[in-house]
Amino acid sequence: MINGKKIVVIMPAYNAEKTLEITYNEIYKDFVDKVILVDDNSSDNTKDVSKKLNITTIVHNENKGYGGNQKSCYTAALKEGADIVIMLHPDYQYTPKLIPAMASMIAFGEYDAVTASRMLTNSALKGGMPLYKYVANKFLTAFQNFFLGQKLSEYHTGFRAFSRAILENLPLAECNDDFIFDNEMLALIYYYGYTIGEISCPTKYFPEASSINFKRSTKYGFGVLNVSIKYFLAHLGLYKSKIFKHGAKKLNIDSKLQYYHLSDE
Repeated sequence: MINGKKIVVIMPAYNAEKTLEITYNEIYKDFVDKVILVDDNSSDNTKDVSKKLNITTIVHNENKGYGGNQKSCYTAALKEGADIVIMLHPDYQYTPKLIPAMASMIAFGEYDAVTASRMLTNSALKGGMPLYKYVANKFLTAFQNFFLGQKLSEYHTGFRAFSRAILENLPLAECNDDFIFDNEMLALIYYYGYTIGEISCPTKYFPEASSINFKRSTKYGFGVLNVSIKYFLAHLGLYKSKIFKHGAKKLNIDSKLQYYHLSDE
């Protein structure tokens, strides 16, 4: 706990057996109350490594996509009574050592959400981010800041922290099940009047770290432009897509998730 707030780390995982243990071992357990991993029907031994590490593990019977995986993660964290939820990719691209700092920014009431930015320093290129991704990140972030009226240094990091209020009140069930989920979530946070803080984060690119290919990156990029324009129109009251409409579906914490129990042999 930090300032009396229960901290839960969630790990959306897909084929992460090679990097899960090193990522998990760098989590400061003195601050984190629970770690939950959701295995999105991996073809490797991710769930077995998770079991060995004593991580509470949920296994999807079929691949639900990156966004669908996060929905299961957040639902499970809310069921565990989390006050603050940290999303950490188990591919060791982001350092878990920043978890206490990110959680503290929410626990002491300064922000409702915190993102770990690779763009606040020169760590992105130094860490091996491909130049085309760096340029695309900068362009998309500038585009989003214009249409959302904000000043974030990056919208595309996979290392984030959220208050319970955000996860309970935003219509995350309506968000896309693919990679654009991340972007829709940030747009919704701003749309509903919550605040986002940033912290500088080093990053590492290496063969085992997860990364989407050029084709999917291009699809994601157009999705980002689409979300930004939809936010802009909804903010002006000209048109509201389903995620910005009143009554859009929230996460159902009563939904059933299939657990891979640590005692199962």
